[in-house]
Amino acid sequence: MAYTEGMLREDALKAKTIIITGGGTGLGKSMARYFLKLGANIVICSRRLEVLEKTAEELNAETGAEILCVACDVRKTDQIENVIAKAIEKFGKVDGLVNNSAGNFISPTERLSYKAVDVVVDIVLRGTYYFTLALGKYWIENKIRGTVLNISTTYAWTGSGWVVPSAMAKAGVLAMTKSLAFEWAHYGIRLNAIAPGPFPTKGAWDRLFPEELSKKFSFESRIPLSRGGDHQELANLAAYLMSDFSAYMTGEVITLDGGEVLAAGQFNFLKEVSDDQWDAIEDQIKNANRDSKKPE
Repeated sequence: MAYTEGMLREDALKAKTIIITGGGTGLGKSMARYFLKLGANIVICSRRLEVLEKTAEELNAETGAEILCVACDVRKTDQIENVIAKAIEKFGKVDGLVNNSAGNFISPTERLSYKAVDVVVDIVLRGTYYFTLALGKYWIENKIRGTVLNISTTYAWTGSGWVVPSAMAKAGVLAMTKSLAFEWAHYGIRLNAIAPGPFPTKGAWDRLFPEELSKKFSFESRIPLSRGGDHQELANLAAYLMSDFSAYMTGEVITLDGGEVLAAGQFNFLKEVSDDQWDAIEDQIKNANRDSKKPE
């Protein structure tokens, strides 16, 4: 077995209906593909219907499964309610939600307009709690043991410059995940999150970084495992968290980043020290210790 292969048995999500926001591209599309292979009914939504339809056609050709596409701006509650209604009409009920829609700007914060900040916070935080609240009400009323998976980021708790609106919004999502996991546990509703490191996708990464900057500031160079993530790795973890195999897990945030967040350690800069330099450091320490033992 390899990390590029699926890890769960084929019926792990059989007959579960899962809504994936931002499901037409990137990680959302990769999760949708794997969930379908595991027997799930999939509803993908985003603002661009033509993108959703293209993805649905592609995934149908790969898996033979039918995918429901619904255009939705997650900042608008009426559109969220429409997605849920269409999903119930098509598949009978909804069992799970993956809050994957996101927006971001790589920019010095002082260059951002108020509107630019609002766009990111509204999609990431407002869209997540709107969708979660709408489905939570539905699950509680209908006594359905629903599952929510939020796609977060490690800088939700470490913070990060130049992505401040995203960091603020993702931190709010984590607080919601843990708070509702406790509050809704007695309804049988579970909420968990994944904090991914770099999982490059052609479109998203090209928009964030011009090619020359991507080469200059390579993510791989500062990840301890020296590579970006493979989409199947994240899809495997997501499928586990959406399945009944994780029935005893709630309120958890799992980091999947090749050790990237560990690079903040105070002495991790020593990664750049060569063997010859380590020899010199060792000799210096030995000499210093020897000198300290000499009588004055």
